[in-house]
Amino acid sequence: MDAKMEKALNDQINFELYSSYIYMAMSSYLKSLNLNGFANWMEIQVQEEVFHATKLYNFLHERGGNVEFQEIPKPRADWNSPKEVFQHAYEHEQTVTDRINNLVNLAHDLKDHATNAHLQWFVNEQVEEESSVLGVLQQIKLSGNSTDGLFMLDRELGQRVYTPPQDTKNN
Repeated sequence: MDAKMEKALNDQINFELYSSYIYMAMSSYLKSLNLNGFANWMEIQVQEEVFHATKLYNFLHERGGNVEFQEIPKPRADWNSPKEVFQHAYEHEQTVTDRINNLVNLAHDLKDHATNAHLQWFVNEQVEEESSVLGVLQQIKLSGNSTDGLFMLDRELGQRVYTPPQDTKNN
């Protein structure tokens, strides 16, 4: 594996773990508001991000690369509202999508077809990730200032459970 690709994948592993920290911090903030359903939704995101990091970790090892863990930055700890939390989460997922697209571009440039093929799972996953966060954000916006709407959404989000992806290769 090309050294540039190995470094880029290591950086993405770190970013996926950082993403899990962000979502855990969001969960903590939401729990502090007693919005345990919203917090549950974020805790499921934590599990998904760890799965993504693990999938890249295993792929890098399978290709003979070395995984180098990096320091994970401290995430933000406070927001002004659940709406702001989900707006931040949506913007973060857009950043992840850009990073995945950059990895795909690098794999193309290096003619690294195996990595490109592996990254296609992440390309498709990011469509779902952005859509999922945006859906909650839109529902929060639609509820406006209605506490009843917010509490109904909280109950709904509390029902979310983690389901590992069916494509378990390299996890």
